[in-house]
Amino acid sequence: MRTPVIDVAIVGAGPYGLSVAAHALDAGLDTRVFGRPMWAWEHHMPRGMLLKSEPDASHLGDPDRRYGLDAYRRYAYGEPVPVAEFVDYGRWFGTRAVGQALDESEVVSVGTEGEMFALSLASGESVLARSAVLALGFLPFAHRPGALAALPPDAATHSSDHHELGGFAGRDVTVVGAGQSALETATLLAEAGAKVRVVARTRMLDWNAVPAERRSALDRVLAPRSGLGSGWPSVVWSRLPGAVRYLPRPARAHIVRTALGPAGSWWLRERFDDAVTVTLGTRLTASERRDGVRLHLTDVTGAITTLDTEHVIAATGYRVDVARIGLLADRLRRAVASSGPTPRLSRTFETSVGGLHLVGLAAAATFGPAMRFVYGCDFAARRVTRGLTNRLRRPRTS
Repeated sequence: MRTPVIDVAIVGAGPYGLSVAAHALDAGLDTRVFGRPMWAWEHHMPRGMLLKSEPDASHLGDPDRRYGLDAYRRYAYGEPVPVAEFVDYGRWFGTRAVGQALDESEVVSVGTEGEMFALSLASGESVLARSAVLALGFLPFAHRPGALAALPPDAATHSSDHHELGGFAGRDVTVVGAGQSALETATLLAEAGAKVRVVARTRMLDWNAVPAERRSALDRVLAPRSGLGSGWPSVVWSRLPGAVRYLPRPARAHIVRTALGPAGSWWLRERFDDAVTVTLGTRLTASERRDGVRLHLTDVTGAITTLDTEHVIAATGYRVDVARIGLLADRLRRAVASSGPTPRLSRTFETSVGGLHLVGLAAAATFGPAMRFVYGCDFAARRVTRGLTNRLRRPRTS
């Protein structure tokens, strides 16, 4: 049986993969996107979770902007969108904007065959593509603190490992972290019947302000709104991700590390305060398996205390490292990682391997904080498609 050859293979059918597919198809490229649509969002976020992003910053990207979230369902400003409904919206988007180009097969490896990219599927089939786009989302990059490394999965997990939290009912659970994921996971655990505490290095939890629908002219000037929140820095990072790429690498790293720091959504605070114990100003330095888990904590004075719990959930975010993209063949992975753990990308998201693109969280070190959110989908899809079109329609030299 002859192996099919296509123009563009997109690995991952989350918001970025579906958005790139919609644009590439509209450009007339023979495109296929692989993966179960919105699978990670459905299975690796706790049931009952809400999006932190505002509804008008949660659109997937299609060329004519016909299939935004507001075309699926209209939400009032400040109304949080349930993740379950966002999953349904993503699938609705895929049906309309991607259609028959969606293949739910799992890609197990991406290598090369001559000048082509060779995709091996879990079914045993193979596909050859002239270009490939990896839209892998957040799962490969889940960060677990080294202090928890020796604990087995039944004692310590990452927040992205969980969808159903009901199994923790009646148990003592410690959540490490101070961002939205930590605070909302802790709240949902408490509401599922667990005894929960949050442990964090920060001395005070940060909470986003309640959004005001009507604001004074001065407030609009001093703190304009953007798809990434209020304030001029957020405006710049959201509207000019292409310009961020031209900043020195240390400056970009600083922006990604510090912009939009850990904070809880305003609508979560009342639920959290009534249900969760907090231990702040302490750093997790070690852990050991006992009859449960013993955590060793160090406070700002250097004093060490211990805390006994039954299970630890690290809601400690994600760190991009090309070495963790396991489906890339060794040669490809080494080539992409040649500039360090985060990939060096062109203005069209192309890696150092010609024809291979990375989008989503993996592109944040190049294009800034917008790539950490759904908001960045449309920009990425338009830029990638421009690069794909130029490359695939370029006359070949003999």
